[in-house]
Amino acid sequence: MNQNLILIADDDADVRDMLTVSLEAAGYRALGAKDGHTAARILTVAKPIGMITDVRMPAMNGMELCQLARSNPAIRDMAILMVSGNNHAYDVDAGLISGADGYLPKPLSPKQLVAELQTLISRRHLGV
Repeated sequence: MNQNLILIADDDADVRDMLTVSLEAAGYRALGAKDGHTAARILTVAKPIGMITDVRMPAMNGMELCQLARSNPAIRDMAILMVSGNNHAYDVDAGLISGADGYLPKPLSPKQLVAELQTLISRRHLGV
């Protein structure tokens, strides 16, 4: 896995930019993808330690992307944080069942997102 590299998969450029700035301020490097297919290609090449993915994206949604990542032995251990405006219990459950380690509602708090991602990465690194 590529230490300090986080993939941001979100079709909203403003969200990708905001998350990139927040992650870089916390010492991470960030790559952005505007859809699920682009994110899937980046995952297999870059092998990040974590991914933040929106649920609703063109080409491949976040749940499909999450399932794809969890099925790939080279990247299945990375931390995955799902974000969405869909915040009903059903949506959260579906995101977690698809393989996400955590699920945060939009609009996002950058500080909360970075803290949550750091916790997930630490847990994955420690095998918790």
